[in-house]
Amino acid sequence: MGNCHTVGPNEALVVSGGCCGSDQKTYVIGGWSWAWWLISDIQRITLEIMTLQPKCEDVETAEGVAITVTGVAQVKVMTEDELLGYACEQFLGKSVVEIKSVILQTLEGHLRAILGTLTVEQIYQDRDKFASLVREVASPDVGRMGIEILSFTIKDVYDKVEYLSSLGKTQTAAVQRDADIGVAEAERDAGIREAECKREMMDIKFVADTKMADSKRELEMQKASFNQEVNTKKAEAQLAYELQAAKEQQKIPVPPAQPSSSIPYILRQVYKKSKIPTYQPLTKYIYVIIIWLVDLY
Repeated sequence: MGNCHTVGPNEALVVSGGCCGSDQKTYVIGGWSWAWWLISDIQRITLEIMTLQPKCEDVETAEGVAITVTGVAQVKVMTEDELLGYACEQFLGKSVVEIKSVILQTLEGHLRAILGTLTVEQIYQDRDKFASLVREVASPDVGRMGIEILSFTIKDVYDKVEYLSSLGKTQTAAVQRDADIGVAEAERDAGIREAECKREMMDIKFVADTKMADSKRELEMQKASFNQEVNTKKAEAQLAYELQAAKEQQKIPVPPAQPSSSIPYILRQVYKKSKIPTYQPLTKYIYVIIIWLVDLY
């Protein structure tokens, strides 16, 4: 007779052999299978993820610099029947440790080969690209073993001659230099902008002062024009007043002068009426003046 065998989803049950000398193999994942006594063989292979840590020590790069690289890879047995058959052919009957060892050696071989084609800068500065390249190159080989590389990452890169340290210092110095240049350029741009702002401010102030001076000059000119016009009007009014006054003055009748009121007339009358002899004219005139003065006062 035989037995009924069950298997979980994390394993593959491989049933080989059978009645009438059949060499057909049956792969069961997460199920059960019947196996005959004596003529059927039952084996199991893990489908769980296996974590590998490949490490290549003192591998020379394309520039001859020896570096050490460590990585982390996640691999598993593929479940397609054909690929699962490849895995069974390679690893059936082996322990998980033995399976890991075979895959690890394959990954380390490819990792070492790729390191020899790249520079330290390429490996150190772009680890994702380097890891992707390793996975791309190693996948076909491990795939023929029925193994799939789920992920591969670079864990660490270092050397014993402090090349990476010097490279880091160089990069740090370059970054610091770029930062200093950036600060200097920023300060220069700020100074230029400040000067431009000051120039624009002075231009605006000059325009404003010019407009203010023009307005003030126009105001003074208008004031002068107004004052001149006022003075002209005043002069015209004064002249008109004087002319009118003169005209009015001409209309007032002026009485004729009385001859008897003038001094020469009085003197002549007194002289004529006096009894002083004519041969003494000076005495007569003096006498007349004295009489006139006495009468006046």
